[in-house]
Amino acid sequence: MEKMRKSIVKRNRSFKFLVMMIGILMFVMSCGGNVRKNASKDEIVAANFRDIRDLNPHNYAGELYAQNILYEGLVSINKDGSIAPQLAEKWEISKDGKEYTFHLRKNVVFSDGEKFDAKAVKANFDAIMENKDRHGWLESVRLFNGFETPDDYTFKIKLKEPYYPMLIELGSIRPFRFISPKAMKNGKSTKNGVDKYVGTGPYVLKSNKTDEEAVFEVNEKYWGKKPAIKTIRVKVIPEEQTRALALEKGDIDIVFGRDMIDSESFKKFKDKKGFSAIMSEPVATRMMLINTTKGALKDKNVRKALQHVLDKKEISEGIFEGTETPADSILAKTVPYANIDVPVYNYSLDEAKKLLDAAGWVQGADGKRQKDGKPLVITLNYNADSVSEKSISEYFGQQLAKIGVELKTVGEEEQSYRDRMKKGDFDIVFNISWGIPYDPQSFLGGMRKPVYGDFAAQQGLPEKAKIDESILKGLKTTSESERAELFKYVLTTLQDEAVYIPVTYETNRAIFNDRVKDVTFGTSLYEVPYYSMNLK
Repeated sequence: MEKMRKSIVKRNRSFKFLVMMIGILMFVMSCGGNVRKNASKDEIVAANFRDIRDLNPHNYAGELYAQNILYEGLVSINKDGSIAPQLAEKWEISKDGKEYTFHLRKNVVFSDGEKFDAKAVKANFDAIMENKDRHGWLESVRLFNGFETPDDYTFKIKLKEPYYPMLIELGSIRPFRFISPKAMKNGKSTKNGVDKYVGTGPYVLKSNKTDEEAVFEVNEKYWGKKPAIKTIRVKVIPEEQTRALALEKGDIDIVFGRDMIDSESFKKFKDKKGFSAIMSEPVATRMMLINTTKGALKDKNVRKALQHVLDKKEISEGIFEGTETPADSILAKTVPYANIDVPVYNYSLDEAKKLLDAAGWVQGADGKRQKDGKPLVITLNYNADSVSEKSISEYFGQQLAKIGVELKTVGEEEQSYRDRMKKGDFDIVFNISWGIPYDPQSFLGGMRKPVYGDFAAQQGLPEKAKIDESILKGLKTTSESERAELFKYVLTTLQDEAVYIPVTYETNRAIFNDRVKDVTFGTSLYEVPYYSMNLK
């Protein structure tokens, strides 16, 4: 086992070294050798793996960290999951849960000087509803039954049915954030783009050089406490090791995000003088999704056998060097409604063999399993851009070979991979929960429609209709105890049916130099809370 772990680590490092050398060469050429010598006390320089793209708050193409500092919603979400006022000072919910009345802050303006009031709020909700099909993953959009503006600073939302995650969805980064009506197309539409990125948030976008860097400056018209950091400069550095080198050289101050920092870099900077490395509590679950409609995978015993072949501790230590912890359940117990007892599949090749034997897959003299003259062959698709998914796929294949199962692994470009998931054209794929604050409601809600691969993968389950019904009831009920029981049924059933193979719990991470102070993690794993940081 130790030999296997070393082999995984060595292979990861060899691959990363090759990518690193290419990335470093490109980075040095793009920078022209210019290193920041005199850092401004008011400016932080960060890195992101790609351009900010389209920051229309009602669409999904832009970088979430950027949308989060430009735009605000009616409410925000605290780290403990409670709802806090943002652009609404207070609100009331009717007894039947179908009407929300928001009392808006006064003396708030967009960064272009346009007044923020009930008229502006309604214009934004109308623009969102113009493109409602795009927001189908949000149950609230389906339930909206009208908007009213009783006066300049009161806004009402009417629903067809009660919906408990309503305030959570309103507090998420998109799409319920507000853009100045003056920045909309023809003053009313955002469906096909916007004219400018103008919000009420603590920062404004000063400039953007596509695929090079974006610069944000403090919004001088901001209604709240202005951030201590006046300028945020975000350089586009696509490769992980090149970002780490830029931090080490002093070209940037911080690298923030779960997909931005590999385990080697995190470990290196954690022990390096002049730098800090911090890691959050579990924020999402990395898992594999088994399609219950495909061949041998229709058999519950076969799916259970696959659960037992992964030594998740080895994956945690060998691939992630401890930065992700072994996962036993679909959602971590820290997620609301997920602190429940569910079946756990411990690592045991012997148990996996027994389950395959029970399913009629007999191991021949050549060590390979067959049934009715057909070999047991399974295909695993993964994102070719993900080093970790590739490594886990190889390890999974090695483990399956020990019990007589052949695994074919296919790496694909990200968009092709996602399209395949939506269509259900897979045996097994990698999957991830949506993360707080979207878990559990959005993760479970997305199972009822072909949002990602969950809907298609569950079609072979005899209880699929009841699962969907329970999710919908859980989203509608105003009873906490009833919702807890309904979600418990869903999570327990999916775990028992072995549809998901939990692998590790993902964490958010940040590495930064000593001039950056007060670095914390936001409620959502997609936020970078520059507004609460300070510089020495």
